[in-house]
Amino acid sequence: MNLTERVEYNFSASLQAGRDAIPQLASPIVKGAGLMVESLLQGGKIMSCGNGGSAAAAQYFSSLMLNRFQRERPGLPAMTMTADNTTMTAIALDYDFDELFAKQIHALGQNTDLLLTIGIGDDTDNLIAAVEAAHEREMRIVALTGGPMGRLASRMYENDIQLRVPDKNGSRILEIHFMTLHSICDLIDQQLLGN
Repeated sequence: MNLTERVEYNFSASLQAGRDAIPQLASPIVKGAGLMVESLLQGGKIMSCGNGGSAAAAQYFSSLMLNRFQRERPGLPAMTMTADNTTMTAIALDYDFDELFAKQIHALGQNTDLLLTIGIGDDTDNLIAAVEAAHEREMRIVALTGGPMGRLASRMYENDIQLRVPDKNGSRILEIHFMTLHSICDLIDQQLLGN
């Protein structure tokens, strides 16, 4: 396979993974966006977190909420727990990396807020701790995951939403997570602003 064919293969694989995910994700995406709208209308904020590329996705989502997606609108309250290097390194040094997001949720989370976790897998200790901390604060949760079912799924409550990408390739999962975040932003704008 030459380099051009390799690029074509990567694009085709991403598009196919997206097509394969639609039946499993469409309805939960609508429900997840609905939970976010409920939180926002109650005066809550959306707190997001993830690791590595998923941390970038969490930051990106917060920027779309605070600034705008495709339509002009007032900023919507959202924060990422992955952007403050001083806080993150202090928690990791003084306590444990597993507490990275949970400590921030305990300090800042309210029962009207919603936690958005983003992870390629479903077994990351600091995301599981974040979910448990959010439940202690009576927050709702939308979790973007992928691959096989893991420990995070067992921590979710009945009224939480898990958006599991049915793929094993981490790159494909993250690409679909970005498409999912775009869909969520579009649905939030649609529900808050109408046509």
